[in-house]
This record gives sequence, C-alpha cells and structure tokens, in this order.
Amino acid sequence: MIGKILHALAEPRRRDILSLIQNGELPSSDIASHFNITAPAVSQHLKVLEESGLVVIRKEGTKRYYRIRREGFSELKQYIDRYWDDSLLLLKQAAEDEERRNRISDESTGQ
Repeated sequence: MIGKILHALAEPRRRDILSLIQNGELPSSDIASHFNITAPAVSQHLKVLEESGLVVIRKEGTKRYYRIRREGFSELKQYIDRYWDDSLLLLKQAAEDEERRNRISDESTGQ
C-alpha cells in the first residue's frame, strides 16, 4: 500500500486536494471549483487518493463527500519513521563511539 500512497502524493494537485479537505469533508464539486482542470480530471485525482487509502468517500444522495483518512497517513509515517529511526540510531552509535575513543585517549595520556 505504501507504493500507492507515495504515487498519490507525488502529484501536486493531489497534495492540494488533501490540503483542501484537511480540516473537514467537502463535496467533489467544491473540490473541483478550486482547480483549472476538468471535473473528470479532479475525479480521477480523487479516485487515486481513495485507492491509496488517503481519503474516504461518504455518499449522500447524488453527492460524494471526501475527507482525509488519517490511518493512511499513519502508515506513511511508520514507513518514514523506519528510516528516520535508523538514522538516529546510527548517529547515537557514532556519538558513543567518539565518546569512547576520547575516554580511552584521555586514559592513555593520563588526563
């Protein structure tokens, strides 16, 4: 699923759509009104966002309301944290190694 999420976020208009619905749901017509592209093109972007798990749809009559699916971003955060955590661990190990070398050096020179 992470591949679909990354693909969805790679397109700037889809990121703009996510910003629009960040604090609440909007009907597709309101979302489309913010863009200078056709309504079918906006619908295609919304479909990609839905398939990636980043948005959910609520149907009411003939209208479709879109809102953020926070769990989709949680999966993305976990994916990114794996790399971030590894980097922090390597940094911690490097700092500890440096401290150990300095301590051994100080002990050998009698300081």
